[in-house]
Amino acid sequence: MTTITDLRSFACNSYTLFPAINCNRIPSTSLSSTHINRPNLSIYCPFPFTRNRDPTNRSRWRFRCSIAEESTITPSKVCADGNGDGQSVLDCVIVGAGISGLCIAQALATKHADVAPNVLVTEARDRVGGNITTVEGDGYLWEEGPNSFQPSDPMLTMVVDSGLKDDLVLGDPNAPRFVLWDGKLRPVPSSPTDLPFFDLMSFAGKLRAGFGALGFRPPPPGHEESVEQFVRRNLGDEVFERLIEPFCSGVYAGDPSKLSMKAAFGKVWKLEQNGGSIIGGTFKAIRERNSNPKAPRDPRLPKPKGQTVGSFRKGLTMLPDAISTRLGSKVKLSWKLSSIVKLDNGRYSLTYETPDGLVSLQSQSVVMTVPSHVASSLLRPLSAAAADALSKFYYPPVAAVSISYPKEAIRTECLIDGELKGFGQLHPCSQGVETLGTIYSSSLFPNRAPPGRILLLNYIGGATNPGILSKMESQLVEAVDRDLRKMLINSNAEDPLVLGVRVWPQAIPQFLIGHFDILDVAKAALSNGGFRGLFLGGNYVSGVALGRCVEGAYELAAEVTDFLSQYYYK
Repeated sequence: MTTITDLRSFACNSYTLFPAINCNRIPSTSLSSTHINRPNLSIYCPFPFTRNRDPTNRSRWRFRCSIAEESTITPSKVCADGNGDGQSVLDCVIVGAGISGLCIAQALATKHADVAPNVLVTEARDRVGGNITTVEGDGYLWEEGPNSFQPSDPMLTMVVDSGLKDDLVLGDPNAPRFVLWDGKLRPVPSSPTDLPFFDLMSFAGKLRAGFGALGFRPPPPGHEESVEQFVRRNLGDEVFERLIEPFCSGVYAGDPSKLSMKAAFGKVWKLEQNGGSIIGGTFKAIRERNSNPKAPRDPRLPKPKGQTVGSFRKGLTMLPDAISTRLGSKVKLSWKLSSIVKLDNGRYSLTYETPDGLVSLQSQSVVMTVPSHVASSLLRPLSAAAADALSKFYYPPVAAVSISYPKEAIRTECLIDGELKGFGQLHPCSQGVETLGTIYSSSLFPNRAPPGRILLLNYIGGATNPGILSKMESQLVEAVDRDLRKMLINSNAEDPLVLGVRVWPQAIPQFLIGHFDILDVAKAALSNGGFRGLFLGGNYVSGVALGRCVEGAYELAAEVTDFLSQYYYK
């Protein structure tokens, strides 16, 4: 039975619905809830919109969308060498100033400055942060990309090194999480002592999960399993349908019949591989951990209590902004990479279109942290095989709908001590609602909404509902509002205040069956083609959660350092 909690941890414990939406380089703006006007965007997220009052529809907003074409630039001259300012050859150029690129640069600066002191981060947009999009206005603070992160030690190290320790905010570890089932929001067990009493699963379903976790289940099939196949085989139908299927929607906006268990939830997959069963693998991991004690924990790091998630006083955008400030002139904005060439001396020549004209620079190594489909286009002149592999990763569309209701709009049965408490709720696709899940933003972190108001961040779309791209903004708001009135909001409540609707046409990379094989093909094509020192990074490599992007940044920084030490600085 303990395994149900273990499985809840791998998906729900990092309860960040869509933790690393991958439509990179989208500007964040501070705006009023009564008027929003955004500039046209191009290349990475080709669906800009403006909002206007419309008294004839329920949400009072209209959606207008246009597609901006990517321009093709052929360098005609070289304006500069080195770092773009006529200086020496760089140790590493990082393409993309999303959270992965910035954290790789910071990791190189804080952990490996002796080997890679000359680093440059280039960004095609006019702001850093990539998919992280915090918006503030009219007393509200909301996120339109990732919402929070799991405060692991690597994540907290990045926070402290960025000077944000005092700005860190953590959710209540005792706050409940809910899953919609049979028309009712039912709490997910937060500890083993809750297992006998929670009503999300039947007694028979709990027994099936417990025996399966102990190893009384069919053996592994000998081929890569989907999340659905793995969970149904190991833990039964109820665990899959009532826990894991909605969690897949919350983490990946994905289809669990296609997601790879090995790629998407590798830690749980390894338990069975290493221990013969999930429980066996858990005990083996505990023994190995006890026999190999970790290094002393960094005393600078905060000590989160329980299972919680984190953000910052002024939202997630504080992290990329702080890293960029520390890196200073090492970050170049509005630099669009137009070509990359491997030189005879082993270095890479990169040419950019910049506000000051064409700029060419040389570097010993390059890290590509842009989305895989963008990397595919940029790398095709170097390796068609790598480009073909990178083009195969799928990014479904997701919309983030931020709306507010008065406190009295919440159903009485959903209140705890007169308040809406909790992290949020997830909705299995079998329950007849279109919205994937809802985060209780104003309950999760302080100062997210004015007094007396409730702020809800809702996600809709994903791999099982790509049709959202054909819907108007007002239709998305109406769908979310209609769903919420089925379980959380009083049916006669006033219309919601619409704060923001952000449509991400290519949102989260799907770790489908064969994901690692495709990634290995891309990496091998680069290596075998003579492109050592050219690295692939970002959430399609490290994992989609914001925390995994940070952990992957430290790992990739170490790889870059090893390469430079081996080939250039012996």
